[in-house]
Amino acid sequence: MRPPLRPPCGEDDPPRRKYALPFPCRDFYIIRMSVTPSPPGPFDRPAVRHRRTRAAGTLAEADFLLAHVRASVEERLEDVNRRFSRIAVVGAGDGSVARMLRDRYAPDVLVQVDGSSAMARSAKAAVPEALTITGDEEALPLAEEAFDLIVAPLTLHAVNDLPGALIQMRRALAPDGLLIAAMLAGDTLAPLRDALARAEIETVDGVSPRVSPMADLRDLGGLLQRAGFALPVADKETVTVRYASPLRLLHDLRAMGESNALAERRRVFLRRDTLGRAMEILAQDHADDEGKVPIRFDIAFLHGWAPSPEQQQPLRPGSAMMRLADALKTTERPLRDDAGH
Repeated sequence: MRPPLRPPCGEDDPPRRKYALPFPCRDFYIIRMSVTPSPPGPFDRPAVRHRRTRAAGTLAEADFLLAHVRASVEERLEDVNRRFSRIAVVGAGDGSVARMLRDRYAPDVLVQVDGSSAMARSAKAAVPEALTITGDEEALPLAEEAFDLIVAPLTLHAVNDLPGALIQMRRALAPDGLLIAAMLAGDTLAPLRDALARAEIETVDGVSPRVSPMADLRDLGGLLQRAGFALPVADKETVTVRYASPLRLLHDLRAMGESNALAERRRVFLRRDTLGRAMEILAQDHADDEGKVPIRFDIAFLHGWAPSPEQQQPLRPGSAMMRLADALKTTERPLRDDAGH
């Protein structure tokens, strides 16, 4: 049974505290999470939070990826013929995604979560009526079965335990609730990775990790299934930005909070000669005919539904009433075995 949209939390319910919020009982949607160390992995999670905190004041200078994701999520929701009334945004950013969802659905409950307290304050300023909290994507402070839509824009590519984060979001969804997540993947920043590696080999005789590893789209659909989502779908959209100056790319990455946060990174500033050589390689080997450097951002979109008996179910094998060959109006030919028979 789904939880009520307006949980009881009145004068006759003393264990629960009343809050001056757009919905009557915060404890129904938010749980307190103990602070635990991040599981080992490629990312330095405190550094990830620090970079998002720094980006809280600069995101507007390089918000083109977030704007693309916001527009794409809105377009994808056009195909879902239902109203969502309890919504959470994981990775609040500048609050623009939550603002779009508020204007579209006028939900009874709207929650924003961000790992950076500074970014959470920016999101709160954009959507004052939303409950905005600081919380880690790897330890989400969302109650079970409390939401019917969770949107995670451009945050999951920097977690160490992606399957665990997906499982937590699935548990926070009510039956037949929808997750839409967007994350960097594929060949994102491949020219920059190549240029930095070659420049370090030439100038310091060694290579250190400078660009985050990116998940493969084929693996992400499997992760949705492992996390327990029904009807999982993973697809990709590509945004290509052409830079007249390669240094502008580094500025944009810093402004959006996506600069190097790898756990194995060198804890020293990039040498000036290494940086200069990397920019030369980008301009010489990766520029187009107009002298601009095209940088590709692959954005993987993950869709999954919390299981529910009301969802469409696959038919029992062998229950088909018509042969595929008849439907295609072709002749059915048996397959040969390995011996050619």
